[in-house]
Amino acid sequence: MSECAIRLARPADQKGAYYVCLKTSDHGKDGGQFYREDPDALGRIFVGPYLAFEPELSFVLEDDEGICGYALGAFDSRSFYARYEAEWRLELCAQFAEPKGDRSQWTRTQHVYSWYHHPDYFCPEPYESYPSHLHIDLLERARGRGYGRRMLERVMDRLRERGSPGAHLCLSALNVPAFGFYQRLGFQELVRVGSGTDRVIYMGKSLRT
Repeated sequence: MSECAIRLARPADQKGAYYVCLKTSDHGKDGGQFYREDPDALGRIFVGPYLAFEPELSFVLEDDEGICGYALGAFDSRSFYARYEAEWRLELCAQFAEPKGDRSQWTRTQHVYSWYHHPDYFCPEPYESYPSHLHIDLLERARGRGYGRRMLERVMDRLRERGSPGAHLCLSALNVPAFGFYQRLGFQELVRVGSGTDRVIYMGKSLRT
């Protein structure tokens, strides 16, 4: 098993980072089978805007096989979402039509296309305490080796240097290992939203020294 290197993301990393997003899209497990018609569908939301708008808060993990993880951040979530709305989402909507018909018959890709047209900009309260947010995914071969903690700490250090009082993140309620991981990093549960397989947990961490 080769060693991994953490570095700032470059534009050329987009393809590899989108692949990581796909391979961790089923509540942390490989969701490739669900997005065969458009493997980049999720990456356009959960990776691309960060690489474009927050390059100084975008880190990738790389080994001999290529990109195997990323940790992404946004300094001010509301400002980030406003820029996403103005500079990113409209192009997605123009390129990918909103699905019609019975939602229960939609593919997972169609559900993602519906998110292009009806984005979720939810931020947990108290916003003033956790205005930044984080997003991390690692391929299976990179897990359990301390890289996730190190990558998140890199992003949080940069947020702290810029004066952020705290950060939040979101995870599937079904991703029990991730919940424990974030707790060990000092994150606390803020709120749960949704129901069933769509239920998510928002967790927050103070960055004040």
